[in-house]
Amino acid sequence: MSNNEVPKVFYRGENEEFMVVIQSPEDYRRYKKDPSIPLVDIVDSFKVFVTRAGTQGIIDEASRAMLENEFGTKNSDQAIQKILKDGDFQEQKYSYKTEYDSTNDSMGARFPH
Repeated sequence: MSNNEVPKVFYRGENEEFMVVIQSPEDYRRYKKDPSIPLVDIVDSFKVFVTRAGTQGIIDEASRAMLENEFGTKNSDQAIQKILKDGDFQEQKYSYKTEYDSTNDSMGARFPH
């Protein structure tokens, strides 16, 4: 997996879409077969995110109230387990510029005279 791929598991709740970032697709497949594997070996962080406007939209950290409403618990570990068990794996590729890219070389320095 290259540096610009982010493996995630999405879970569509009743009112929100939740997301967990995982370490690798292979680890996730292992967890699906054996849920006794510790979460620390599967997830990238112990944060549950909520997405706005679908899987490609704005991502915020889910509040404890959101976790309570959807999963019946404020415990993020329990919510993560449910997301990993019943969610859908998705891998997104991002492209980042690796060099400085000037957009306006001809304007020179812009400050008051």
